Amino acid sequence: MGVPEIILITLSLFLAWFFYPLLFGAIWQPAPKSIVRKILLMAEVSPSDTLYDLGSGDGRIVIIASKEFGASAIGVEIDPLLVAFSRMRIKKHVLKGKARIIHGNLFKTDISNATIVTVFLRQSVNNMLREKFRAELKKGTRIVSYVHRFEGWNPIKSDEESQIFLYSI
Repeated sequence: MGVPEIILITLSLFLAWFFYPLLFGAIWQPAPKSIVRKILLMAEVSPSDTLYDLGSGDGRIVIIASKEFGASAIGVEIDPLLVAFSRMRIKKHVLKGKARIIHGNLFKTDISNATIVTVFLRQSVNNMLREKFRAELKKGTRIVSYVHRFEGWNPIKSDEESQIFLYSI
């Protein structure tokens, strides 16, 4: 195999990795760690919580929720490379048993045991999640969205400057 074939294969793999999540409406855009901490503080995360981060990307919300707030945290991510990367980061931080990443579709993952759900997704995805949340989440479950609101829902708290919105089922 020559250099042109290796370049073509490498480029093809990169493009497949880059566009695969787009098939599911997902684009990885990590929130700054300062915003992650604001999200977790607004949600009043505690060791008694089970937090789900839908579209968990590199696992930063899951890791910080577990490591700094003591919560049990689960990330749901469709991108297999980000899942692998997140799992390595969790192992590095020695959070086994407190944090984990599920490779899966957030619409098909059971989140009924969540006490907190965090999302940093597109507006259209937030709109599609409303029914899932109503059907699966218990009364009192907190939902925190970064940047995009849930249309038709009124947040119980918000930080307009940081674009963080807290809702409750």
